[in-house]
Order: sequence, then C-alpha cells, then structure tokens
Amino acid sequence: MDHDPTHPHDALTAVGEERSSTTRELGLPAWGVPQGPPPPAAPAAGGPGRSRWPAIALVAAVIGAVVGGVVGGVIGSNRANQKTVVESSSPGSGPFKNEQPLTIQSVLAKVMPAVVSIRTEMFNPGSFFSAGPIQGAGSGMIVTADGDVLTNNHVIAGATKITATISGQTQSHPASVVGTDPADDIALVHIQGVSGLPTVTLGNSAAERVGDSVVAIGNALDLSVSSPTVTQGIISAEGRTIQSSDSAGGTVETLTDMLQTDAAINPGNSGGPLVNAQGEVIGMNTAVASSAGATGETAQNIGFAIPTDKIKPILPKLRTGQSVAGSHAFIGVDVVDLTPDLKQSYGFTPDQGAVVAGVTAGSPAENAGLQVGDVITAFDGTAINSATDLTSALAEHKPGQQVTLTVYRGSQKLSVNVTLGSRPAAG
Repeated sequence: MDHDPTHPHDALTAVGEERSSTTRELGLPAWGVPQGPPPPAAPAAGGPGRSRWPAIALVAAVIGAVVGGVVGGVIGSNRANQKTVVESSSPGSGPFKNEQPLTIQSVLAKVMPAVVSIRTEMFNPGSFFSAGPIQGAGSGMIVTADGDVLTNNHVIAGATKITATISGQTQSHPASVVGTDPADDIALVHIQGVSGLPTVTLGNSAAERVGDSVVAIGNALDLSVSSPTVTQGIISAEGRTIQSSDSAGGTVETLTDMLQTDAAINPGNSGGPLVNAQGEVIGMNTAVASSAGATGETAQNIGFAIPTDKIKPILPKLRTGQSVAGSHAFIGVDVVDLTPDLKQSYGFTPDQGAVVAGVTAGSPAENAGLQVGDVITAFDGTAINSATDLTSALAEHKPGQQVTLTVYRGSQKLSVNVTLGSRPAAG
C-alpha cells in the first residue's frame, strides 16, 4: 500500500529522513506539564514492557517508512585523506562577530549548490500483497569535492538503494554508505562518479546565540529534487534534549545539545543544512515537534538541528569507513526536568533533579530496579539538577561501567547501582 506523504509515518519520524514524504515521530516526555499522578511501573499501551508519561510528538523531516537495520555497503578504506571545509576560527571568539551578515540571496548562492536531495528504497517486509520496495526522501550536504555527503542516519537506515541529486541538476547519481553513527543520527554517504563539486563550510555552532538568524534548506516534502526548499527563522533555543520513539511508543534515540529553530522544517528536510547569516552550516536539520501532552496540543514552529560542533569530531571516523556503534553508554530511562509545577502536583521531595518518566524493558535501568516517578539527583556523586545534566553525565561514561545514582522514591532516599549498557542504534 502506498504511503501518504502528507501524514506522519507509522514508524519513526525524524527531520533527517523523508520516506515517501511521510514524517518521523519523535516522542518527548511532557516536561513541566502536569498530567495527573505518575502511572505505575507497568507496561503501557504504547509498547510492551514500557511505562511512560504523556509524550511530545516530534516529527523529523523524514519522508517514508523507517526500517531498523544496517545499510548495506561501505565504500572505500582509503578515505582519510579527504578534506572537509571546516570553520577554523578560535572557539569563543565569535568567528563572525566582525563580519556583516549576508543577504539571504548571498547565503543561498554560497550554500545551495552544495545541497543534495536524497532518495532511498528499502524492502517492505509486510504482507504478501503489500510487500515490495518502499521509497523515501531526505536531504544532505556535500562536504568533499569528490562527493562525500553528510546526512541523518535515519534518512538512509535500512536502505537497499540510495540516489542523490545535486541542487540545480536533474540527473540523479547512485550513492553508497561510507560510515554511520546511529546513536547520534549522523551518516556519511558517497556520491559515485562525481568530482569537482561545491562544498559547504561547517561553522562554529558554539558561537551562535539565541535570536541569531538562520536559513534551513532541504528536500521538503520531496517536492523537487533539483530545487530544494528554503525557509527562514532564528535560533530559538540551545542545548535541547529530544527523544524519538517508534509507533509503539518505545524510545529509539535520545539526541542531546540540539539547536532549536523556528525556521520551517518538514518531512524531507532531514539531513539538510541549517545555515547562519554568513552562509556557514551550523546544524543538520533533524526533527520538528508536532504535538504535546495527553490531549495532543498542536506545536508551532519548533524544529531541531544537530549542531555542527557535535558532527565535526565524528567525521574523521566516518570517512575511514567506520560505523560508530556501541560506544555510547545507555541507561534506558526517559527523564524530564523536575519543575516547581511537577513538584507541587506530584509531591516530589527534592527541589531539582531528573524525573524518570519511562523505563525501557530489559534496560540497565530496569535491571537496577529504577521506576517511573523516581527522581535522580546525583550520578556518581555529581549533582543532577535537570534531564540534560543526566544526559551530559552519561556521555562521559562508557558501556560496562558501574555507576551509583542517588534517587528519591517518594520521601525515601536510595543509592542505586547501575551497570551501563550500550546505547541502541537509531532505526
């Protein structure tokens, strides 16, 4: 059965992957929005063996179905000598502070030629009558003149065929996977049989501030592979943590330190550039919020992009053909900030911390006995005042390490030992 490109996809929805013009759902816990007492730690309707609070649905700019699995085909072992254009200004100095912002037309002239539209095919493991290839669409940005392209992992995950069309051209080119980092939703693909291509410049995302102007470029809704869509906005917030989920409500990935923008992002934008006023790429468009809360209030103009400062250190590994997997520590909890409203509504004892809103079945958290409604206030002695604090602390550890969490369960203060696992790959 064909997928309707105007409706959310029934698997993942992330802004980097556009499968037949559908969207990818990202589930975010509803922080600061009291929804009644926490549910017991029992399986919820959203998925077997999971217990969750109401979620914020995020739609990633992905068109089509998402099927978990490793993309077949890794190109070349001799790619370490390829060069990516990276902004070299010293951190913290504000590389563009002494430069005048470009007009949007000037920004597009600098960036648009290095944007590509990506289309994929994958096998549909459905019933006999619905079996067959599923088409998807996303975006990417050229980082080397011989055809290396950055995109979201979820754009190409599970694909059996990948093609790329360079902006302004009509001919598509076959492409293959070079390396992937599923946990960070980053992938590098290579366009075959090309040379002398224009490239984007990866800027210093840490130098950007809330309120700075940005432009998002990509294959929105797969309307035209030769002429990407352009939208304008600002950086709305920094340092956001978002959690994606599948159609059963299970958490697929947690992405941290994301840039938030009000530049319109749609299915198909996944993997495309978020560009500052100097024509430097400062993020990769990945997700957009669609609704929040138990009653599904409509979200407006809330999109998310992976900062380039998070992407740049990963590029060298991807270029050598490596797939970065299993290197991210994993606990298996969905957490939200302990706000004054939540404290008052649920009678939590501490004033700050990370409230456990969901526990993944079979995860280290479940094995250690963590429950929905627990409040984590310390991680190996380091204070945890928010959900982001917990994510940041976790990022400093590796799978197999044992950590001690300080947890409040009601008024009872507990020490919980957890052996960290490997973070699952994004599907």
